[in-house]
Amino acid sequence: MNPESQNPERQARELLAFYLDAGADALVGEEPVDRMADPPPPERGRPDSAAVQLGGSGQAALTRHAPSLDRRSLPSGGAERGPVGRSEPPPVAEGRLRAPASPETAVMAAREAARNAKTLDELRALLADFEGCALRATATQLVFADGNPHSRVMFVGEAPGYDEDITGRPFVGRSGKLLDLMLAAIGLDRTTAYIANVVPWRPPGNRTPTPQETAICLPFIRRQIELANPDILVCLGGPAMQTLLGTKEGITRSRGRWFPYNTGSREIRALATFHPAFLLRSPLQKRFVWRDFLALKKALAN
Repeated sequence: MNPESQNPERQARELLAFYLDAGADALVGEEPVDRMADPPPPERGRPDSAAVQLGGSGQAALTRHAPSLDRRSLPSGGAERGPVGRSEPPPVAEGRLRAPASPETAVMAAREAARNAKTLDELRALLADFEGCALRATATQLVFADGNPHSRVMFVGEAPGYDEDITGRPFVGRSGKLLDLMLAAIGLDRTTAYIANVVPWRPPGNRTPTPQETAICLPFIRRQIELANPDILVCLGGPAMQTLLGTKEGITRSRGRWFPYNTGSREIRALATFHPAFLLRSPLQKRFVWRDFLALKKALAN
């Protein structure tokens, strides 16, 4: 047996790396908590002894000594009571888009918002204010893009992960470092490439975005590609390929092939290849990506 496999320290490091790849990147508590369960009913018992000693009924004494409610102590954005006891929603900031009532309405709102963006900066601002996707509420921040928007090649992945959620930049974690090495191998870097994701917010626990979440974000990434106007689009991974190129084939059969992609103003070439995160789990597949990147290098040279 390999002595390295019996090394407890090595096993612990590998286990932590597995948890990070699986999305378990935060310690919540030692005991599990069911946050969906109803709160327990208040205990019924004798009135508070201090209140009884103050005289009168326990309820009256508790009322006299209860702290006064200052409106300034209300949490920001919390609901306030109207004059008839009805819970009033907090006001919506000017320019913000309210969360649509259904996924279909959210997709329509996303299409309208994306259509109105005339520049990448406007598109980023619209995305930052867009409330039609529930991922916005659970993510730390928007992960819009990185690199040079005027470059000839644009890389698009599926969704940001933990490191991207913290920094606000796509592909900066372990898979991002591998992508940088892959770019350098064909003479590219983040000053000569533009990088983004189909979904610009991190799904909780690094889970896969739902079809509804992807459909809501799709108009924005399409508009982002149109405004960046690259000569070549590279889809990193099967989900990005299937979403942008409209194919149902798996990435194993489709990688290395060229597809036509209509940006809305012209038709460009699109290439599908494996996602760097997949290569971290399956290093033997790197030889196929190397072929894909050599084909990309040849296309850029022409």
